[in-house]
Amino acid sequence: MADLGLRLRMLVVGSILAAFYLFVGIVGLTILGPGSWPLVVVLMLTFPVVQYKIGTWSATRGAEEMPETGPYGEIHRATESLSRDMGIEKPRLLVTRMGVPNAFATGRRGDGVVVVSEELVALLDRDELEGVVAHELAHIKNRDVLLMTLGSSIGMMVGWAVYFVYAFAGDENPGGFLAGYALSVVAQLLVTVFVMAISRYREYVADADARRAIGGGEPLARALEKIARGAEGRESRVDDSVSALCIFNADRGLLQTLFATHPPTEKRIERLRR
Repeated sequence: MADLGLRLRMLVVGSILAAFYLFVGIVGLTILGPGSWPLVVVLMLTFPVVQYKIGTWSATRGAEEMPETGPYGEIHRATESLSRDMGIEKPRLLVTRMGVPNAFATGRRGDGVVVVSEELVALLDRDELEGVVAHELAHIKNRDVLLMTLGSSIGMMVGWAVYFVYAFAGDENPGGFLAGYALSVVAQLLVTVFVMAISRYREYVADADARRAIGGGEPLARALEKIARGAEGRESRVDDSVSALCIFNADRGLLQTLFATHPPTEKRIERLRR
């Protein structure tokens, strides 16, 4: 972790998500009965795994294995060196066209994947690419993808739990199924606020880990500046579910402060250079 403040904030938010997860289990036991606890436990454990598998497949489909020759050879060598220094196995390297310069990581330690766009390779210098790769390796090292998948799963399950509690609690609840559905959406949005907070914290942590890995924050700071400029006026081919994994996700839409997956790029650059 980068510093005590980030670690404490992630601990607080993670504890709140754990409480939401416990709520889902209690609702399941209440509806199905105490004797159903093995089924409830299995469902709560397997749903995030299934979502993780589907998400990994969806994120990497269409990407191709990165050649170890030409301009990509240096990326392979840098990844091998950084992986060794960071104590993880070298992940698979894939390349694809994203419409904008970007990169993301998925998977876990021992089964990680880093995907970079052709636009990114054409834009950045060698040390800047190394900073981007170090950032993505930090996500794999810190198990960020697993954490975000679990958070997303908790949000969906909390929404279902609220729906069933309201819709099947009895005739005294006005609105019935429609009101239950509306409340489930609100509950899922509430959980999403906490999940997005963790997402923003993990970006700061990955930046700090990358800075330590490459010996300074300037190359990654320059890379973020170039990526932000390079994305202006260009249409990204990356869908929203994958954008949350990318090193750069432009601010857009309403309520971006609460629901943004990334902190402002300017603040990340400031931290890297501080």
